[in-house]
Amino acid sequence: MRIISGKYKGKILYAPKKLPVRPTTDMAKEGLFNILNNHYNFSNLSVIDLFAGTGNISYEFASRGTKDITAVDGHYACLGYIKNVSKELNFTIETIKSDVYKYLEKSSSKADLIFADPPYDFETEKFSKIAILVFEKNLLKDDGVLIIEHSKHTSLEETPHFSHSRKYGGSVFSFFEK
Repeated sequence: MRIISGKYKGKILYAPKKLPVRPTTDMAKEGLFNILNNHYNFSNLSVIDLFAGTGNISYEFASRGTKDITAVDGHYACLGYIKNVSKELNFTIETIKSDVYKYLEKSSSKADLIFADPPYDFETEKFSKIAILVFEKNLLKDDGVLIIEHSKHTSLEETPHFSHSRKYGGSVFSFFEK
């Protein structure tokens, strides 16, 4: 995996092969951050990265100057890897070990941007539940956005608060807003 832009532009990171992850491809990540770059000042953002896995998305935000990043994942080894990379690169990424749905149900943190990259083989209802909980629990700031990454074979257009989606190869980013 590679950091696309910012302070560590071009830095290649090698995640342990034993991690149960599917990192966002460089092409899809570059497309997503081109969109976000037109709408946000990264240094002022607060970000929650759900199903953080290797931390790929968190590192991209951190490299671009975001200081307030929370990475949530249920796997100890994933969080350990994120902590190690964060220490090495001097990133301020808070890690939380939790089932994502339990985290959303109990959290009172509000963010400008919440990114979720659950397993692609989830049923549509599990993807939709992320959006439903984010909006029920009012976890986004006023102009905040939820972005859920999923396979091109999944459609979230019927999920409440769906705004639009962008497709990059086999990956789709669905955007949800208040």
